[in-house]
Amino acid sequence: MSYFSNHSTQSRFLSISSSSAASSQAPSQPHPQQPAQAPALQGRTRSTSKLFSTSVDAHSHGEGRDAEDESVTPTVHPLRNTWVFWFRQQRTPGNKIISYEEGIKRIASFSSVESFWSLHTHLVPPSQLVPTTDYLLFHTGIARPIWEDPLNITGGKWIIRLRKGVADRLWEALVCAVVGDIFADCREPRTRENWEDGSDASGAGADGDAGGAEEADAYPEICGCTISVRQSEDIVSLWNRVERDARVRERIRDTLRQVLNLPQSTIMEYKSNNDSMQDKSSFRNSAIDRTPLA
Repeated sequence: MSYFSNHSTQSRFLSISSSSAASSQAPSQPHPQQPAQAPALQGRTRSTSKLFSTSVDAHSHGEGRDAEDESVTPTVHPLRNTWVFWFRQQRTPGNKIISYEEGIKRIASFSSVESFWSLHTHLVPPSQLVPTTDYLLFHTGIARPIWEDPLNITGGKWIIRLRKGVADRLWEALVCAVVGDIFADCREPRTRENWEDGSDASGAGADGDAGGAEEADAYPEICGCTISVRQSEDIVSLWNRVERDARVRERIRDTLRQVLNLPQSTIMEYKSNNDSMQDKSSFRNSAIDRTPLA
């Protein structure tokens, strides 16, 4: 099995100034006596992302302004959806192996560009996580980031296996694409229009009996994404809501290739959540996509 390797192995997340490194004493992993605490929030800085700015572009303050003007609330850029970061460790320090769902812990939610970035810049990058650890990002409609969730159960996931050392930048690019609705155009045009204007995607009128279709279409096609840090590889996956729609799956695959700038040699796999429930594995027995690049 070959892994994606066309990015630099030097993680830009590690470009921390000497002064910041000296002042930061927070450990990168949970304390053995605090197994439920995320291996995430640290008081340190990272270099500026190419995808989001770390500063808020508020109204500029000129010299000589009144104190009242100086307290203007910065502009907030809302996201279409509220998203939640989770993490999971198969074995927490000093504890026995626990079930998958028991190991999932919520970190925090966000609903704006600013709140996303203030959280994301304090998460430990994947390159500094110990195996076996997962980061999970799902929209707030997903009660629990598991296969059996009502919004996940009919869907599946695209899977990309990465060699060690290249996951930091790819994970950030994927997260930014997901929260920024880059995959919104992967829906069928008619379904996408209905979703955006709030009408029934099934084509029924306002008085038609659409059942739960209208409620279901209140959610995006992309449920979320994950990164799984393992001993010999890192695995990123992008979860979508409707596995049976092959055309939507293909659009998601092609958009994912563009977002991550994947080379032609990259092996992509797909697995439905129903199959995962049957064999109790997210990544085993997945179907390799052999569609040639255009």
